[in-house]
Amino acid sequence: METLKVLFWILLIIIIYSYVGYGVVLYALVKIKRLFKRKTEDTFSADEWPEVTLLIPAYNESDYVSQKMKNTMQLNYPSDKLKIVWVTDGSNDGTDARLKQYDNVELYHKDERKGKINAMNRVMPFVKTPIVIFSDANTDLGKDSIIHIVNCFKDAKVGCVSGEKRIVDKTSDAAAGAGEGLYWKYESMLKKWDAELYSAVGAAGELFAIRTELYQEVEQDTLLDDFIISLRVAQQGYTIQYNPEAYAIETASANVKEELKRKVRISAGGIQSVIRLHALLNIFKYGVLSFQYISHRVLRWTVTPLSLLLLLPISAILAANIGFSSLHFYSLFFWAQLLMYVCALLGWLLENNATSVKILFVPYYFFIMNLSVVLGFFRFINNNQSVNWERAKRAH
Repeated sequence: METLKVLFWILLIIIIYSYVGYGVVLYALVKIKRLFKRKTEDTFSADEWPEVTLLIPAYNESDYVSQKMKNTMQLNYPSDKLKIVWVTDGSNDGTDARLKQYDNVELYHKDERKGKINAMNRVMPFVKTPIVIFSDANTDLGKDSIIHIVNCFKDAKVGCVSGEKRIVDKTSDAAAGAGEGLYWKYESMLKKWDAELYSAVGAAGELFAIRTELYQEVEQDTLLDDFIISLRVAQQGYTIQYNPEAYAIETASANVKEELKRKVRISAGGIQSVIRLHALLNIFKYGVLSFQYISHRVLRWTVTPLSLLLLLPISAILAANIGFSSLHFYSLFFWAQLLMYVCALLGWLLENNATSVKILFVPYYFFIMNLSVVLGFFRFINNNQSVNWERAKRAH
């Protein structure tokens, strides 16, 4: 029983640290840093703005071309310094035809569908501007977003800048929108503190930029290209900064089923990234970056969901040993866990009902988020087995 108690506390500490403790520690470290070093902001003057490329990968995005181009034309950045590049890969809905109507668009199109990563790798050798900004076709950018991103590169130590992903906020929302919106607000706060301490841990694919010379070709089967690209920039000794004033707006997932599907893919990509970026686990080499990477990403994608899975049966055994009706901590904690799962069940029952009381969907979204990691693990294993089988067939 003593062994179970020790395991209980280890699992509980991991969970609390992953979702709350790291934020507290991070905030404390940032406050200490502010005492010794004031944050200074240096910006480009009007005649210093560097040339930048806005790179938009697209696959069958015909419905979004007009809105995306309208939004792009309204961006507050010198038009002679902003190059607009679209790369379409296998689109068969007329995306390329629509783009050919714009004289200021540089289009790279291929009929053969090989995926987003291949398209990005294919077009990057043609990008000659010192900074390249990646953005999705179905997102709108804030009017001054490029200015805010580019100003961060005034610091020579900055190799990558992440904008903020904003979810369209409604007065009332269903489970997917409410949970996702609250989650991203918390994540944005952590990213801001991460960047202020040293470096953000990854970038949002909806809007991020890098120094073009730092781009490293990404493996074709990569699931989280934005994460891999940005962290490989950090591995080269540069920092990833986060500027919430540069933002991309998109709508939330249509429903929890769609959100779960998206998160399973992200979780599978997270596990893949932990393996491919294993060098970043070396805290003796990467110091603060390793601490941030492990605390903010690695634990959430590996150990923490497993800890949650084990905590319920372990606390049930401990509570049964003392007595479920006892007011002892283990019994109270067991009932608190059950209450959270009941709240998650309530969120499931109400998932398609819009409500202004968004806090109701937090337990459900939290449950979905951790379930996606477990499902993502199996997806990653299955994908790897499929890839290895294909390689074996080709080898013979």
